[in-house]
Amino acid sequence: MTSQFRRERHSVTDLKIHLVCVTKYRQSVFTAESLGLLEKSFHEVAEKMDFKVLEFNGEGNHIHVLIEYPPKLSVSQIVNALKGVSSRRYGQAGYKKPHKEALWSPSYFAISVGGAPLEILKEYIKHQEKPSF
Repeated sequence: MTSQFRRERHSVTDLKIHLVCVTKYRQSVFTAESLGLLEKSFHEVAEKMDFKVLEFNGEGNHIHVLIEYPPKLSVSQIVNALKGVSSRRYGQAGYKKPHKEALWSPSYFAISVGGAPLEILKEYIKHQEKPSF
């Protein structure tokens, strides 16, 4: 996979996260159709907030998403927007939520992905030339 950098006025970045969100009480409520609705919601939020959903998939009680985002956004801002909008649209579409008004567990898993492995970065930094003066 070739890396496309995000170029903005004062930065060049390549920030990607693998996000996993689970349903409230890990109840299996998703179908192929409801996952399609969630994916559509995620893409709409991404467009409005200026980040990209690179990949989306899920099972009965959780979803996996690969996201590329700008440095002006925090992971928590992205997650809050995605969960809030998708939960609302999920309910409006008539799908049953695991608990009253809650579709998602309040927790999530996010990990940065892409780029060089840590050991290679450590070696690169360690071997930078120090100024001689």
